[in-house]
Amino acid sequence: METSSRLFGCLLLVLLTACRSGSVYVEPADGPPLHTPPDIAHLPDPIPRREPKSKRGNPPTYTVSGRTYHVLDSAVGYRATGNASWYGKKFHGRLTSSGEPFDMFKLTAAHTTLPIPTYLKVTNLDNGRSTVVRVNDRGPFHDDRIIDLSYAAAVKLDFASDGTARVRVETFARQPDFFLQAGAFRELAAADALRDDLRALTGKSVYVVRVSDDRLFRVRLGPVYGRPEAVRLQALITAADYGQPLILEQ
Repeated sequence: METSSRLFGCLLLVLLTACRSGSVYVEPADGPPLHTPPDIAHLPDPIPRREPKSKRGNPPTYTVSGRTYHVLDSAVGYRATGNASWYGKKFHGRLTSSGEPFDMFKLTAAHTTLPIPTYLKVTNLDNGRSTVVRVNDRGPFHDDRIIDLSYAAAVKLDFASDGTARVRVETFARQPDFFLQAGAFRELAAADALRDDLRALTGKSVYVVRVSDDRLFRVRLGPVYGRPEAVRLQALITAADYGQPLILEQ
């Protein structure tokens, strides 16, 4: 795969190497790592969550090899079928279009026009295997491919040895927002103490509210995007001996 930043980096490397050695630098071929982690085929899917758009990765348009691409404002309703490729050690550690380092052992992907980041479900139509990936890069810049997956995603979909696979790519329907109610107290001080503890534990927004005609101070966390994330936080809080919060749908 060849993003604009990758092309610039490759060109710079060629020039520097040629100047030092007097010979032409040949970019090493892409491929799998020398040692594949044994559990990479069973990586848990990333949980789709609401994230702000990357400031670096979402120009209105950009041009590669004379072709101009228009970045979509939204990924809602996107669905496509076509060929997927993958990229690995050649780009491992290099910056993606989002500015994040590429990690071939994570479930990520590159797409030419979807907003960065976007969460996608990718299904290998040859074997029915599927995974969730997070788009954080641009590409592939080939007419016969619709997405470029990380090595880990290709392994999980069981086509790393083949190079390409026919896939279905689809975004998630917007999931509702949830809140967790972790406690209700008659004393504000007790509610404030739990609020502070849960903020430290979860790193999420936690606040104290009073419902009309109710004398109780309620400790709530959220909003949380999607039930899987709400269930994860509920389990985290329960395991820390703060009781089991209620999950409330907005």
